[in-house]
Amino acid sequence: MKFGIIRERKNPPDKRVVLSPKLCKNVLQQHSKAELIVEPSPIRIFSDKEYEEAGINVASEMVDCDVLLGVKEVPIEALIPNKKYFFFSHTIKKQPYNRKLLKAVLEKNIELYDHEVITNQNGQRLVAFGRYAGIVGAYNGIRAYGLKYDVFVLPKAEDLKDQKALIAELNNIQLPKIKILLTGKGRVGNGAKEMLDAMNMKRVNVAAYLTDDFNEPVYCQIDASEYNKRKDGVRGNKADFFANPEDYKSNFFRFSKVTDFYIAGHFYGDGAPFLYTREDAKHPDFKIKMVADISCDIDGPVATTIRPSTIADPIYGYDAKSENEIDYKQENAIAVMAVDNLPAELPRDASDGFGEAFSKYVIPAFFNGDKDGILERARMTLNGELTKNYKYLQDYIA
Repeated sequence: MKFGIIRERKNPPDKRVVLSPKLCKNVLQQHSKAELIVEPSPIRIFSDKEYEEAGINVASEMVDCDVLLGVKEVPIEALIPNKKYFFFSHTIKKQPYNRKLLKAVLEKNIELYDHEVITNQNGQRLVAFGRYAGIVGAYNGIRAYGLKYDVFVLPKAEDLKDQKALIAELNNIQLPKIKILLTGKGRVGNGAKEMLDAMNMKRVNVAAYLTDDFNEPVYCQIDASEYNKRKDGVRGNKADFFANPEDYKSNFFRFSKVTDFYIAGHFYGDGAPFLYTREDAKHPDFKIKMVADISCDIDGPVATTIRPSTIADPIYGYDAKSENEIDYKQENAIAVMAVDNLPAELPRDASDGFGEAFSKYVIPAFFNGDKDGILERARMTLNGELTKNYKYLQDYIA
């Protein structure tokens, strides 16, 4: 089985890679029937030379490979027909901007495996960049807070080497006595939590957060069961909420009244209520003035996120009254950081973490007959057609 690591061609450029030189070496040592070729790239965070020094073949011969590994969407004109591809296709939610890409995948008889649906038998994701989105998102949010209020200036995450460097910068600043709310306890939420903990910030429980005053910055991490409640008044729980989101309404506003800075690191599913609406943001008791929306669902559950922002220009302002974008430094502006490709700002760490999981779960599946069904669950297309689990996309591509 010959694997090719393709050059990232999407714009803006992404420096991440599925397998670092060290992990490529590990794969070849563990699987005697595996071969690896790395396509040359001028932008990849690991240079061609680093791969060559690890004994990995660097060449443009992707046509000779059986399986091609990428991170972001492959431009249609760069797709090689009749190959197996792994990348984030951003089509499983019927994203309109990638409809033509999925159609081209089918027309070119490509077997597409989407990283987003590489799961275990319980449906839990096995490979993801979520932790790094949380790490960078929390850092970017704190950086944005300093810029909005002119209290400190942090360098951009993309200009720093790794997570350690981000943490070192955070420990050079002093946050005022603010309350920070963090939603989500998965990879993203816990990645953000790592950064708050690294600053030695005090974590408080829901009751204390809602009622007490503190002489230092504090944070509270909450999950779906704490910001939603059942419409019928019956006591709900997280499992019930995920199974029956339409039976719930938001209970988030009580947090809005005491929160200065909100970090959104939750997963948002179809049918779930919004955390807060545009009307909520107009309420005189709505206190949030800084939002780091790592989840970045546009016009979704965090109503102040009206568009994604970019690594180059990461912050914009939202005026609750007019529902329009304004300068984030204006007093009435809610500052929004909603970069939708946060892990790309920490490419070395993110590639290492992602690649460890990929080489642990996915590569072995090619050599053990896919005994755990990992490849089967992640395969979206086969023989020019959508596979069974993805037939729901038929109307999207038609």
